[in-house]
Amino acid sequence: MAGPRGDRPVRRSAGSGGGGCCWALPTGLLCAYGFFCSVRPSEPFLTRYLLGPHKNLSETQIYPVWTYSYLALLLPVFLATDYLRYKPVVLLQGLSLIVTWFMLLYAQGLRAIQVLEFFYGMGTATDIAYYSYIYSIVDINLYQKVTSYCRSATLMGYMVGSVAGQVLVSVAGWSLFSLNVISLTSISVAFGMAWFLPMPQKSLFFHHVSSQQLGWEMKVMDCKSGSTVQDHPSLPTSNTQNVDVVEALKDLWQDFLQCYSSRTMLCWSVWWALSTCGYFQVINYAQGLWEMVQPSQSVEIYNGAVEAASMLLAVAVFVVGHIKASWAKWGEVTLALFSFLIAAAVYIMDTVRDIYVCYASYVVFRVIYMLLITIAT
Repeated sequence: MAGPRGDRPVRRSAGSGGGGCCWALPTGLLCAYGFFCSVRPSEPFLTRYLLGPHKNLSETQIYPVWTYSYLALLLPVFLATDYLRYKPVVLLQGLSLIVTWFMLLYAQGLRAIQVLEFFYGMGTATDIAYYSYIYSIVDINLYQKVTSYCRSATLMGYMVGSVAGQVLVSVAGWSLFSLNVISLTSISVAFGMAWFLPMPQKSLFFHHVSSQQLGWEMKVMDCKSGSTVQDHPSLPTSNTQNVDVVEALKDLWQDFLQCYSSRTMLCWSVWWALSTCGYFQVINYAQGLWEMVQPSQSVEIYNGAVEAASMLLAVAVFVVGHIKASWAKWGEVTLALFSFLIAAAVYIMDTVRDIYVCYASYVVFRVIYMLLITIAT
């Protein structure tokens, strides 16, 4: 990673050399996994399902456990992801989501729902494995491109699932229970595909190249523009060095100090933490707010259509992957401007008690947030 000042060597965590065929297969498999894992037509109607006769919960009993589980699992999952070299944690994510939706179908009682929420928290915390796996396989020059592919795949999956859910509920008259069956099936397909992902040979801290190879796997970067100044050819990377856990943690701590001595990195990271916190708050309770504004038991609701509209940003996210811009120069201005628009959208959604205004504000909120997160990644 680049230092805070000037030009300095940058260690590639696990680039494969960037050959055309070397990155296409794992990227395609990972995108397919992300797509099917995100096709969950029941999700836009989850609050209605939990409040209804299937589970008969109150609003105060929904969601808190998964939020705290997600927070508690973030650090251990981060370390486990690197130590286990990504793929096992991707499989753990798929398994956690399978357990979540299976319990959504058949679990009864508050305690069972809380266990369900713990597994959902694990499923969301392990997102880090999905979004970091590909960086252990491809060359650093492809990071921006593969990031856009992976995010677009998940967003397209959400959009397809949301459209399917809305059509099946409004047109075909399917039950919410049936939508959960479809969600479980799609997640199971994704879990099966994850087994075919190549197992990375290296990771950033616990499994990295030997010192001799490391000298050849150096890339000098211009910290301001992000362009490559010098790229030494990589030696064969079949040999890896397993380091002591304590040594790896010390290495992690030194990288932490180096990273956050950079004002730009610190700014983006603080924004990421605060915006993600706000994002989870909004998406967790938006459906509850819509229930207050317009109860779903008395009128037709369009939660699926709204989610699908917000996921049309997948096209925009894909385009971001090919934009050549100096984010070091314009990044903070972009953050400030669009963060203000996000705050305005949330304020309008909360204060204007019109369901269509709420829907529109929610779409604006999610579009801007996901666009910024892709840039940040």
